[in-house]
Amino acid sequence: MSTNGTLPYKRIVLKLSGEALAGSQGFGIDPSGAAFIAEKIKVIHDMGIQTAIVIGAGNLWRGAGGVKRGMEQSTADHMGMIGTVMNGLALQDALERAGVETRVQTAVQMNAVAEPYIRLRAIRHLEKGRVVIIAGGTGNPYFTTDTAAALRAMEIDASIVIKATKVNGVYTADPKKDPTATRFRTLSYQQVLTNKYEVMDMTAFTLCQEHNLPILVVNFWGETDLFEAVRGNHDVGTLISAAGSEG
Repeated sequence: MSTNGTLPYKRIVLKLSGEALAGSQGFGIDPSGAAFIAEKIKVIHDMGIQTAIVIGAGNLWRGAGGVKRGMEQSTADHMGMIGTVMNGLALQDALERAGVETRVQTAVQMNAVAEPYIRLRAIRHLEKGRVVIIAGGTGNPYFTTDTAAALRAMEIDASIVIKATKVNGVYTADPKKDPTATRFRTLSYQQVLTNKYEVMDMTAFTLCQEHNLPILVVNFWGETDLFEAVRGNHDVGTLISAAGSEG
């Protein structure tokens, strides 16, 4: 693994939705989708950036749907946590096949298939050049994987949380509906709250704000957007921090 001391971020947490693994089918796990994600992560890894990944499970199960049908919230959320482990294993397989040493850790213990999440062990894996996939959410119901990403990023002393989306950052309006919408290069936490921009769920966002953890919203599917963003190029994505806007 090469190391480039000029990069702005030494260690990142990449927050991926479960849908990223679904491919064109929109549900389940598509091995080709996993391979696509793995190749993107491999490039970042080879740049010398220590990479931890928190992944959702929306491609397999949405707890909110179960709750609407009368399911107990805790049960629905635990099913989602188990789904994130399935996604984590699929992504680990794709990364290992791409030549990237990877470990899956989970807050919901499944010792036969993954390590338990242990903060210092995760940090040690990262220092040894391994990608760490952190599954199982926070291990508790009522918390989203956005919150898990924020929490784990603080625990492992990550430089930033990168929220991988299908849109190139935060816009003044929905760019699909408003052709005049413009992208913010940077935003402050307060500007996001005041204008009610949808970035992460409120618990996750508040954690980042209180602990001054920057959030980078970037189009994961853009050809080079992610790579440019981790190099500190503000011509892609939107960086949210304590600083003001450069709209």
